[in-house]
Amino acid sequence: MRRRTFTLATLAAATALPGAAAWSADAYPNKPLKLIVGFAPGGGADALTRIIAEGLAKQLGQQVIVENRPGADGVLAAQAAASARPDGYTLLMGTNTAMVAAPTLRPTPPYDPFKAFTPISSAGQFSMFLVVPASLPVKSVNELLALVAAKPGALNSASSNSASELAMLQLLGDRKVVNARYKGDMQAMTDLLGGQIQMMFTTGTLAPGYVKDGRIRALVTLQPQRSALLPDVPTGSELELGKLTITPWAGFFGPPGLPQAITDRLSQELQNTLKRPEVRAQLVQQGFEGYGMSPAKFAEYFRTQYDAFGATVREHNVKFE
Repeated sequence: MRRRTFTLATLAAATALPGAAAWSADAYPNKPLKLIVGFAPGGGADALTRIIAEGLAKQLGQQVIVENRPGADGVLAAQAAASARPDGYTLLMGTNTAMVAAPTLRPTPPYDPFKAFTPISSAGQFSMFLVVPASLPVKSVNELLALVAAKPGALNSASSNSASELAMLQLLGDRKVVNARYKGDMQAMTDLLGGQIQMMFTTGTLAPGYVKDGRIRALVTLQPQRSALLPDVPTGSELELGKLTITPWAGFFGPPGLPQAITDRLSQELQNTLKRPEVRAQLVQQGFEGYGMSPAKFAEYFRTQYDAFGATVREHNVKFE
Protein backbone atom coordinates (compact mmCIF):
# COMPACT_ATOMS: atom_id res chain seq x y z
CA MET A 1 0.00 0.00 0.00
CA ARG A 2 2.79 2.40 0.89
CA ARG A 3 4.68 1.62 -2.32
CA ARG A 4 1.55 2.20 -4.39
CA THR A 5 0.85 5.51 -2.65
CA PHE A 6 4.44 6.64 -3.22
CA THR A 7 4.25 5.74 -6.93
CA LEU A 8 1.04 7.67 -7.45
CA ALA A 9 2.43 10.65 -5.57
CA THR A 10 5.57 10.55 -7.68
CA LEU A 11 3.53 10.48 -10.90
CA ALA A 12 1.40 13.35 -9.70
CA ALA A 13 4.49 15.37 -8.92
CA ALA A 14 5.95 14.57 -12.32
CA THR A 15 2.86 15.88 -14.12
CA ALA A 16 3.26 19.13 -12.25
CA LEU A 17 6.75 19.71 -13.59
CA PRO A 18 7.06 22.67 -16.00
CA GLY A 19 8.31 20.49 -18.85
CA ALA A 20 5.34 18.14 -18.60
CA ALA A 21 3.05 20.66 -20.32
CA ALA A 22 4.59 19.56 -23.63
CA TRP A 23 2.88 16.21 -23.19
CA SER A 24 -0.57 17.69 -22.68
CA ALA A 25 -2.85 18.03 -25.70
CA ASP A 26 -4.49 21.04 -24.02
CA ALA A 27 -1.18 22.89 -23.60
CA TYR A 28 0.22 21.74 -26.95
CA PRO A 29 2.03 23.39 -28.61
CA ASN A 30 3.96 25.72 -26.32
CA LYS A 31 7.21 25.93 -28.33
CA PRO A 32 8.33 25.79 -32.00
CA LEU A 33 7.88 22.59 -34.00
CA LYS A 34 10.47 21.02 -36.29
CA LEU A 35 9.41 19.59 -39.66
CA ILE A 36 12.08 17.39 -41.25
CA VAL A 37 12.22 16.87 -45.02
CA GLY A 38 14.60 14.42 -46.69
CA PHE A 39 15.45 16.51 -49.75
CA ALA A 40 17.73 19.43 -50.49
CA PRO A 41 16.49 23.05 -50.61
CA GLY A 42 15.09 24.24 -53.93
CA GLY A 43 13.27 21.09 -55.01
CA GLY A 44 9.58 20.24 -55.05
CA ALA A 45 9.42 18.49 -51.67
CA ASP A 46 11.29 21.34 -49.95
CA ALA A 47 9.10 24.02 -51.55
CA LEU A 48 5.79 22.48 -50.58
CA THR A 49 7.05 21.64 -47.07
CA ARG A 50 7.87 25.30 -46.48
CA ILE A 51 4.47 26.42 -47.78
CA ILE A 52 2.65 24.00 -45.50
CA ALA A 53 4.93 24.82 -42.55
CA GLU A 54 4.05 28.50 -42.85
CA GLY A 55 0.34 27.72 -42.92
CA LEU A 56 0.61 25.27 -40.02
CA ALA A 57 2.43 27.90 -37.96
CA LYS A 58 -0.56 30.20 -38.39
CA GLN A 59 -2.94 27.41 -37.41
CA LEU A 60 -1.01 26.48 -34.28
CA GLY A 61 0.24 29.92 -33.27
CA GLN A 62 3.79 28.55 -33.08
CA GLN A 63 6.79 28.69 -35.37
CA VAL A 64 7.33 25.60 -37.57
CA ILE A 65 10.99 25.23 -38.55
CA VAL A 66 11.84 23.24 -41.69
CA GLU A 67 14.98 21.14 -41.42
CA ASN A 68 16.52 19.68 -44.59
CA ARG A 69 18.28 16.33 -44.20
CA PRO A 70 18.95 15.14 -47.76
CA GLY A 71 20.69 11.92 -48.67
CA ALA A 72 20.33 8.15 -48.41
CA ASP A 73 16.95 8.20 -50.21
CA GLY A 74 15.35 10.16 -47.38
CA VAL A 75 16.39 7.58 -44.80
CA LEU A 76 18.47 10.05 -42.77
CA ALA A 77 15.50 12.36 -42.34
CA ALA A 78 13.16 9.48 -41.53
CA GLN A 79 15.50 8.03 -38.91
CA ALA A 80 15.90 11.43 -37.28
CA ALA A 81 12.13 11.75 -36.96
CA ALA A 82 11.66 8.16 -35.81
CA SER A 83 14.17 8.61 -32.98
CA ALA A 84 12.73 11.92 -31.78
CA ARG A 85 10.82 12.30 -28.53
CA PRO A 86 7.12 11.50 -29.17
CA ASP A 87 5.80 14.83 -27.96
CA GLY A 88 4.53 16.33 -31.22
CA TYR A 89 7.42 18.76 -31.70
CA THR A 90 9.31 16.78 -34.35
CA LEU A 91 7.48 15.73 -37.51
CA LEU A 92 8.48 14.20 -40.82
CA MET A 93 7.37 15.15 -44.31
CA GLY A 94 7.53 11.64 -45.73
CA THR A 95 7.32 10.64 -49.40
CA ASN A 96 7.38 7.42 -51.44
CA THR A 97 11.16 7.41 -51.32
CA ALA A 98 11.78 7.03 -47.59
CA MET A 99 8.46 5.52 -46.53
CA VAL A 100 7.99 2.95 -49.31
CA ALA A 101 11.02 2.53 -51.59
CA ALA A 102 13.78 2.32 -48.96
CA PRO A 103 12.12 -0.36 -46.82
CA THR A 104 10.87 -2.25 -49.92
CA LEU A 105 13.97 -2.26 -52.09
CA ARG A 106 16.89 -2.45 -49.70
CA PRO A 107 18.19 -5.94 -48.86
CA THR A 108 18.32 -4.83 -45.23
CA PRO A 109 15.45 -2.39 -44.59
CA PRO A 110 16.51 0.61 -42.47
CA TYR A 111 13.23 0.41 -40.49
CA ASP A 112 9.76 -1.04 -40.48
CA PRO A 113 7.69 1.97 -41.66
CA PHE A 114 4.58 0.70 -39.89
CA LYS A 115 6.31 0.39 -36.50
CA ALA A 116 8.85 3.23 -36.66
CA PHE A 117 6.34 6.06 -37.32
CA THR A 118 2.92 7.38 -36.40
CA PRO A 119 0.83 8.34 -39.47
CA ILE A 120 -0.74 11.77 -38.95
CA SER A 121 -2.20 13.05 -42.24
CA SER A 122 -1.62 12.96 -45.96
CA ALA A 123 -0.20 16.10 -47.56
CA GLY A 124 -1.26 15.34 -51.13
CA GLN A 125 0.13 14.35 -54.51
CA PHE A 126 2.92 15.74 -56.65
CA SER A 127 2.56 16.45 -60.33
CA MET A 128 5.44 14.98 -62.32
CA PHE A 129 6.57 15.52 -65.88
CA LEU A 130 9.01 13.69 -68.12
CA VAL A 131 11.32 16.41 -69.43
CA VAL A 132 14.23 16.58 -71.87
CA PRO A 133 16.55 19.46 -72.80
CA ALA A 134 15.42 21.50 -75.80
CA SER A 135 18.66 20.54 -77.55
CA LEU A 136 17.66 16.86 -77.64
CA PRO A 137 16.10 16.11 -81.06
CA VAL A 138 12.86 14.58 -79.75
CA LYS A 139 9.38 16.06 -79.39
CA SER A 140 7.39 13.08 -78.13
CA VAL A 141 7.72 10.07 -75.85
CA ASN A 142 7.86 7.72 -78.85
CA GLU A 143 10.69 9.71 -80.40
CA LEU A 144 12.59 9.60 -77.11
CA LEU A 145 12.13 5.84 -76.81
CA ALA A 146 13.30 5.38 -80.39
CA LEU A 147 16.41 7.44 -79.70
CA VAL A 148 17.20 5.46 -76.55
CA ALA A 149 16.76 2.18 -78.46
CA ALA A 150 19.07 3.40 -81.22
CA LYS A 151 21.79 4.40 -78.74
CA PRO A 152 21.72 1.84 -75.91
CA GLY A 153 23.63 3.07 -72.86
CA ALA A 154 24.65 6.33 -74.53
CA LEU A 155 22.05 8.59 -72.89
CA ASN A 156 21.75 9.62 -69.23
CA SER A 157 18.70 9.96 -67.02
CA ALA A 158 18.42 11.61 -63.61
CA SER A 159 16.41 10.86 -60.49
CA SER A 160 16.22 12.25 -56.98
CA ASN A 161 13.44 10.07 -55.60
CA SER A 162 11.99 6.59 -55.98
CA ALA A 163 8.86 7.71 -57.84
CA SER A 164 10.84 9.32 -60.65
CA GLU A 165 13.27 6.41 -60.83
CA LEU A 166 10.63 3.70 -60.94
CA ALA A 167 8.56 5.67 -63.46
CA MET A 168 11.62 5.91 -65.71
CA LEU A 169 12.21 2.17 -65.43
CA GLN A 170 8.57 1.50 -66.27
CA LEU A 171 8.76 3.81 -69.27
CA LEU A 172 12.01 2.48 -70.70
CA GLY A 173 11.43 -1.23 -70.22
CA ASP A 174 14.42 -3.07 -71.69
CA ARG A 175 15.93 0.07 -73.23
CA LYS A 176 19.21 1.04 -71.59
CA VAL A 177 20.22 4.42 -70.17
CA VAL A 178 22.66 5.37 -67.42
CA ASN A 179 20.83 6.79 -64.41
CA ALA A 180 22.44 9.37 -62.10
CA ARG A 181 21.09 9.76 -58.56
CA TYR A 182 20.83 13.26 -57.05
CA LYS A 183 19.92 14.56 -53.61
CA GLY A 184 17.37 16.96 -55.07
CA ASP A 185 15.65 17.96 -58.31
CA MET A 186 17.41 21.31 -58.55
CA GLN A 187 20.86 19.77 -58.97
CA ALA A 188 19.51 17.30 -61.52
CA MET A 189 17.79 20.07 -63.46
CA THR A 190 21.04 22.05 -63.57
CA ASP A 191 22.80 19.13 -65.24
CA LEU A 192 19.90 18.54 -67.62
CA LEU A 193 20.08 22.19 -68.71
CA GLY A 194 23.84 21.80 -69.10
CA GLY A 195 23.48 18.76 -71.36
CA GLN A 196 24.99 16.15 -69.03
CA ILE A 197 21.54 14.60 -68.52
CA GLN A 198 19.10 13.86 -71.35
CA MET A 199 15.88 12.98 -69.49
CA MET A 200 14.24 13.03 -66.06
CA PHE A 201 10.90 12.96 -64.31
CA THR A 202 10.63 16.19 -62.33
CA THR A 203 7.95 17.98 -60.34
CA GLY A 204 5.66 20.83 -61.27
CA THR A 205 7.80 23.03 -59.05
CA LEU A 206 10.62 23.19 -61.59
CA ALA A 207 9.27 22.13 -64.98
CA PRO A 208 6.82 24.91 -65.97
CA GLY A 209 9.24 27.83 -65.91
CA TYR A 210 11.89 26.05 -67.96
CA VAL A 211 9.30 24.74 -70.42
CA LYS A 212 7.81 28.19 -70.94
CA ASP A 213 11.19 29.81 -71.58
CA GLY A 214 12.00 27.11 -74.13
CA ARG A 215 14.96 25.48 -72.36
CA ILE A 216 13.29 22.09 -71.83
CA ARG A 217 10.40 20.10 -73.29
CA ALA A 218 7.82 18.21 -71.24
CA LEU A 219 6.67 15.04 -72.99
CA VAL A 220 4.18 13.42 -70.58
CA THR A 221 2.72 13.89 -67.09
CA LEU A 222 2.19 11.18 -64.47
CA GLN A 223 -1.02 12.85 -63.32
CA PRO A 224 -4.31 11.14 -64.23
CA GLN A 225 -5.40 14.36 -65.95
CA ARG A 226 -3.55 17.18 -67.68
CA SER A 227 -1.99 19.74 -65.40
CA ALA A 228 -3.21 23.34 -65.46
CA LEU A 229 0.45 24.35 -65.20
CA LEU A 230 1.30 22.73 -68.56
CA PRO A 231 -2.04 22.00 -70.24
CA ASP A 232 -0.45 21.02 -73.56
CA VAL A 233 1.40 18.08 -72.01
CA PRO A 234 -0.49 14.78 -72.49
CA THR A 235 -1.09 12.16 -69.82
CA GLY A 236 0.24 8.64 -69.92
CA SER A 237 -3.24 7.25 -70.58
CA GLU A 238 -3.66 9.59 -73.55
CA LEU A 239 -0.45 8.18 -74.98
CA GLU A 240 -1.55 4.65 -74.05
CA LEU A 241 1.33 4.32 -71.61
CA GLY A 242 -0.69 2.32 -69.12
CA LYS A 243 2.47 1.03 -67.50
CA LEU A 244 3.11 4.44 -65.87
CA THR A 245 1.33 3.64 -62.60
CA ILE A 246 3.42 5.50 -60.00
CA THR A 247 1.59 7.87 -57.65
CA PRO A 248 4.09 10.35 -56.13
CA TRP A 249 2.61 11.35 -52.75
CA ALA A 250 3.63 12.99 -49.49
CA GLY A 251 2.36 12.81 -45.94
CA PHE A 252 3.11 13.71 -42.33
CA PHE A 253 4.46 11.26 -39.77
CA GLY A 254 5.53 11.46 -36.15
CA PRO A 255 7.72 9.21 -34.01
CA PRO A 256 6.28 5.94 -32.70
CA GLY A 257 4.23 6.32 -29.54
CA LEU A 258 2.90 9.77 -30.36
CA PRO A 259 -0.07 10.29 -28.01
CA GLN A 260 -3.41 9.89 -29.76
CA ALA A 261 -4.67 13.27 -28.57
CA ILE A 262 -1.68 15.08 -30.09
CA THR A 263 -1.85 12.95 -33.26
CA ASP A 264 -5.51 13.91 -33.70
CA ARG A 265 -4.82 17.58 -32.99
CA LEU A 266 -1.97 17.70 -35.51
CA SER A 267 -4.00 15.88 -38.13
CA GLN A 268 -6.89 18.29 -37.82
CA GLU A 269 -4.62 21.33 -37.92
CA LEU A 270 -2.82 19.98 -40.99
CA GLN A 271 -6.11 19.31 -42.73
CA ASN A 272 -7.20 22.87 -41.93
CA THR A 273 -3.83 24.18 -43.13
CA LEU A 274 -4.27 22.50 -46.51
CA LYS A 275 -7.68 24.16 -46.83
CA ARG A 276 -6.34 27.67 -46.23
CA PRO A 277 -6.80 29.71 -49.45
CA GLU A 278 -3.25 31.09 -49.49
CA VAL A 279 -1.77 27.63 -48.92
CA ARG A 280 -3.90 26.04 -51.64
CA ALA A 281 -2.99 28.79 -54.10
CA GLN A 282 0.74 28.38 -53.46
CA LEU A 283 0.58 24.60 -53.71
CA VAL A 284 -1.23 24.82 -57.04
CA GLN A 285 1.63 26.95 -58.34
CA GLN A 286 3.98 24.14 -57.28
CA GLY A 287 1.92 21.59 -59.20
CA PHE A 288 0.88 19.91 -55.95
CA GLU A 289 -2.62 18.74 -55.12
CA GLY A 290 -2.94 19.18 -51.37
CA TYR A 291 -5.43 17.19 -49.29
CA GLY A 292 -5.45 15.94 -45.71
CA MET A 293 -6.78 12.77 -44.06
CA SER A 294 -7.55 11.55 -40.58
CA PRO A 295 -4.81 9.44 -38.96
CA ALA A 296 -6.80 6.23 -39.50
CA LYS A 297 -7.58 6.99 -43.13
CA PHE A 298 -4.01 8.02 -43.84
CA ALA A 299 -2.67 4.84 -42.23
CA GLU A 300 -4.95 2.84 -44.53
CA TYR A 301 -3.86 4.86 -47.57
CA PHE A 302 -0.21 4.42 -46.62
CA ARG A 303 -0.58 0.65 -46.40
CA THR A 304 -2.34 0.55 -49.78
CA GLN A 305 0.42 2.60 -51.43
CA TYR A 306 3.11 0.45 -49.83
CA ASP A 307 1.53 -2.77 -51.03
CA ALA A 308 0.94 -1.39 -54.56
CA PHE A 309 4.55 -0.23 -54.85
CA GLY A 310 5.82 -3.64 -53.77
CA ALA A 311 3.56 -5.35 -56.30
CA THR A 312 4.90 -3.10 -59.09
CA VAL A 313 8.49 -3.82 -58.10
CA ARG A 314 7.88 -7.57 -58.12
CA GLU A 315 5.98 -7.44 -61.41
CA HIS A 316 8.83 -5.62 -63.17
CA ASN A 317 11.57 -7.46 -61.25
CA VAL A 318 13.05 -4.10 -60.26
CA LYS A 319 16.32 -4.17 -58.35
CA PHE A 320 18.09 -1.04 -57.11
CA GLU A 321 21.78 -1.09 -56.27
